[in-house]
Amino acid sequence: MQALYVYVIVGAVLAGFVQGLSGFAFGMVAMSVWAWTLEPQLAAVLALFGALTGQVIAALTVRRSFDKRILWPFVLGGLVGVPFGVWLLPHLDIVLFKVCLGTLLVLWCPAMLMSQHLPKITFGGRAADGVAGAIGGVMAGIGGFSGVVPTLLCTLRGFQRDTQRAVIQNFNLSMLAVAFAVHVASGSIGRSVLPLLVLVAAAVAVPVLLGARLYIGISEAAFRKIVLSLLTLSGVAMLASALPALLAR
Repeated sequence: MQALYVYVIVGAVLAGFVQGLSGFAFGMVAMSVWAWTLEPQLAAVLALFGALTGQVIAALTVRRSFDKRILWPFVLGGLVGVPFGVWLLPHLDIVLFKVCLGTLLVLWCPAMLMSQHLPKITFGGRAADGVAGAIGGVMAGIGGFSGVVPTLLCTLRGFQRDTQRAVIQNFNLSMLAVAFAVHVASGSIGRSVLPLLVLVAAAVAVPVLLGARLYIGISEAAFRKIVLSLLTLSGVAMLASALPALLAR
């Protein structure tokens, strides 16, 4: 049991710092640690709660403005996707899911990172933003991964650092709150999980604030590199934990 607590704390601390710095990626970083020891559904619930806790802390401590016209298509799409993600979680092949998502991140993000001048995506408009939001909503229900696809789209749209962070943080806060509420209402979070939720909340608080403080001093180019690098490393970690299990079948 003590070893379980150590893994939970380590994953929450690392993921909290990354979330404070980048505004997303708690679920991906935490799952890359927890996937080795925790059952998939338990890890998913803890990742969802930890990501939500980090977003709430950021909302209460860091003032942030946002353009509602940019945000609302993501949120509207996400609200459609969240219930489907919660329903899908017990039926999902987590190993295959992580292999597919990890492969996408490992192939796509380094290509964007190595490109000096990314071609901006302008087509699709709000409909494309809504689709990205819906995918993010589904992934929020699965395990708190709500920010991955919207972050990729915001990066490709060429949003400035503060605009992208504001959109992703507000989107994540909305989706994670709805997803956690749906999980609670569905009865998938039992009393036995409560001590671990408290442990995650306590472990997240300080690292989130440290990451947010570091964010203030970085440039646009550095922020872009950090985001894409984190997405790439998350993909590598997912593949490292999922491929052996897939090959062993």
